[in-house]
Amino acid sequence: MNELTKNEHNFVGYEYKDITVKQDSESVYADGYTHFGWTLEGTSTPFQNVGSVTMKFKRDRKIRNKAELTRLQRQFEACVTDIETLERSKFTSASIVAYGIGLVGTACMAGSVFAYLDNMLPLSVILAIPGFAGWIIPYFSFSGIRRKKTDKVTPFIDKKYDEIYEVCEKANGLLAK
Repeated sequence: MNELTKNEHNFVGYEYKDITVKQDSESVYADGYTHFGWTLEGTSTPFQNVGSVTMKFKRDRKIRNKAELTRLQRQFEACVTDIETLERSKFTSASIVAYGIGLVGTACMAGSVFAYLDNMLPLSVILAIPGFAGWIIPYFSFSGIRRKKTDKVTPFIDKKYDEIYEVCEKANGLLAK
């Protein structure tokens, strides 16, 4: 009878949350969510989304400062989304330029083939040179543009990580009270 009474006073009701994130962000979410009172229960890899992970969390329903923790958690999630967007931007503009140059090179090469088939050998050679260049240059342009964009975006990413650490520090302070 004594054990039954003791267990009734220690009852904890939990709320649960499942989130699907990219594998690159898994550790950020696992570390960050603990500061909002969440405990990681487990992870699984969904078949539909290759490169993503479903994380299962739980926390006490009667946690103190729940409204403020929820607000800080949304701010944390927004910062992580901004970081992911900035990381993607490194490759987006570089890819667009590289694909554009490759497309122009392919068009020149197609013109060269059609000129050759029409027995216009000089025109075929003239069009083949930019065609081959249009197939070689995209690699170097992609690398150069990505490097420049990375140098430009890295300070913003670092600021967002600093903001995440500040938000987590505030949330952790609310849990301690």
